[in-house]
Amino acid sequence: MGEELSALDIDQLKHLEDQLETGLKNVRTRKDQMFIDEIKELQQKGSLVQQQKEELLKKIDLIHKENAELKKVVEARRAEEKESLNPSHAISNGYDKLYPNSLQQSQSQPQHRAPSDEAIILGYSLKLKI
Repeated sequence: MGEELSALDIDQLKHLEDQLETGLKNVRTRKDQMFIDEIKELQQKGSLVQQQKEELLKKIDLIHKENAELKKVVEARRAEEKESLNPSHAISNGYDKLYPNSLQQSQSQPQHRAPSDEAIILGYSLKLKI
């Protein structure tokens, strides 16, 4: 600790100084090695974190793509539902463009009329043929 050095002669002080310098060199070497090891460990951790970041970015990109596809599917289903619920849309058979029709949905009204004589005769003739 530097105390009680007055009893030492020059050779002993020189020897003590050499020991202190060797010890200090060892301490500095050990400290430098610890810093080097810590730097390597932090670089490895940084590399691992970078890899995880890249993997997460890929997953995020994949999720965005899946969400876009799901959004398209949901929009298509909504359009289909809207179209099926909207009575103004007619089923196209290819002739609609040539012969447009304007059918409207209406509730059927019960019609109460007596069958004509001709219908009764036709009905009997159909029963006889069967």
